[in-house]
Parts: sequence; structure tokens; C-alpha cells
Amino acid sequence: MEKIDVFAHVLLPDFYQRMLMLDKELPQKMPFIQNPVLTDMTKRRAAMPRGVKQVISYVNTNPEDYMTGKMAALLVKKANEELLWTVKENSDIFAGGVAMLAMNNIEESLKIIEEFVLPNPEILGVQLFTRHLGKSLADEEFKLIIEKLAQHHVPIWLHPVFDDRKPDNNIIFSWEYELTQTMLELVQAGYFQEFPDLKMIVHHAGAMVPYFAGRIEHILPAEQAADFRKFYVDTAILGNSKALELCVDYYGVDHVLFGTDAPLGLAPAGATKVIIEAIEALNISSEDKDKIFRTNYHRLLRD
Repeated sequence: MEKIDVFAHVLLPDFYQRMLMLDKELPQKMPFIQNPVLTDMTKRRAAMPRGVKQVISYVNTNPEDYMTGKMAALLVKKANEELLWTVKENSDIFAGGVAMLAMNNIEESLKIIEEFVLPNPEILGVQLFTRHLGKSLADEEFKLIIEKLAQHHVPIWLHPVFDDRKPDNNIIFSWEYELTQTMLELVQAGYFQEFPDLKMIVHHAGAMVPYFAGRIEHILPAEQAADFRKFYVDTAILGNSKALELCVDYYGVDHVLFGTDAPLGLAPAGATKVIIEAIEALNISSEDKDKIFRTNYHRLLRD
């Protein structure tokens, strides 16, 4: 049975070299990007687990953090073209790609959705981050992007970034907090009410939400509490069947998709094996496991 990993990452060579020209200290600032499997597709192919195809998105190296809106949009367009070419050239191991936007250029980002994402079936959606330009994704400045994606039924991949105002950021807990807080802000902004066709896949199994379901249900208005269950989530928590069990129980099996964060998490090429084992260990039916591994992907992203 083929499995579709909906949240895997790349840092393709041409784009990487352009980012290094902007910041030569990037590998020291983000040591995880030194993993050669992110950049070298020959190494990637050799490391690919049998029976798995990946949906690939860029790691969080954002041109908008380094360049003006016009230049950032140009670099994003080049990165997206490189991503599309890579997916087409490696269609036996990649199920599709997820585009970048330059959120300091809303006008050009809307054009990227219309002129690049929608016409190319290999591009399955757009990756956005918990914060852009120091502002929450729920900020009014980005609302036109959310509206456009919902209008065209284009899913959003939600990935965390650090809040640079905080002195104690760490990759173990901080990203999970940032995801959770942004989900709350999106819910409280009323986006699921205003845009009922909004589809958002949250990295890391929906972060803290399943574990604080009681607080959500008792503190928030009923409508907002219900909106939390409208997110889709992946399974990228490095295994941990008990945690995944709670995740599936909270979101419902139809809203959980196999995702691994490969090739990150476990050296040298990611946690795909341990995450598959964790899903297989869940006390759910074979049909429900198949939903997580592939059927939900086809229903959400290919129908």
C-alpha cells in the first residue's frame, strides 16, 4: 500500500545558493538545513523509504525576511519554479509540491496563487508560517491571502517559526506553542466562519490542541471551540502512538494525514519509519489507518 507523506521538506540547490548570498551565516543560524538530503536529490532518492511518496515544501528560509517586497517576490517565483521542476523530474518519489509566497508583497503573492498555484496540478497548496514579518498569520494584513486560498479551495500548510521577541526559543517546545497560539488567533479572528472552504494542514499533529481540549471546550465560545476541529493535522511528532491516539480522537480520523517532517527529526533522513510504526500501533481499523496513510490525502488534495 502506497503511503503519502504530506509534510516533507527540501532546500533546493539554486534557491539555497541565493539565500546564502543574502546570509552566509544561515547554516550556523539553522543547523538543520545542513542535512544534505534536503538539497541533493540523488541522496534524497537513496534515502527514500520504500512505498512512500512525499509532498515537498521548503524549509523556513523566507526571502521576505531579507529583501524588499519586489525582490522577495522574484526570488520566491524562482524557488517555486525550481520546486515544480523537481517534482516533475522526480514524480516517482514526490506526490507534489507546496508553493512559497512573499508575504511582504501581497499583490504579487495573490498573482502567484492565480498564475502559478492554480494552473499547475503538481502544486498542491501554499505553505504559510505562524508569523510573517513579526506578525501573526491572523493579522489583518494577510487576510486577502487567506481569502484567496479559501476561495479557490487551495489548502494551506501551516509551519511554525520562532517569535523573535522571546529570549527562550527552542525547537522542542517553542514551535508547538507558536502553532497552537496561531491556531487560536485564526479561530478567534473568525476565519473558519467567514471562509467555510478554508483548508489548513497543521504541522506536528496539531501541536498542543488535543492535550488541552478541555480548556478549549470550557473557556472558548462553543462556535470557536468547534472551529478548532476544522483544522487538518499531520502525524509528525517522531512516533508516540499514545499522543497520536489522542490526536486522532480529537480531530477525527478524517482530519489526520500521514506526515513526517522528513528528512528532519532523526538522522540521517527523518522519522518516517518510527512514525509509520506509531500509526500501525494505533488501536484503529485498517481502513482508518489507510485513511491516514493515503485516502485522506486523495480526498483533500486530489479530488
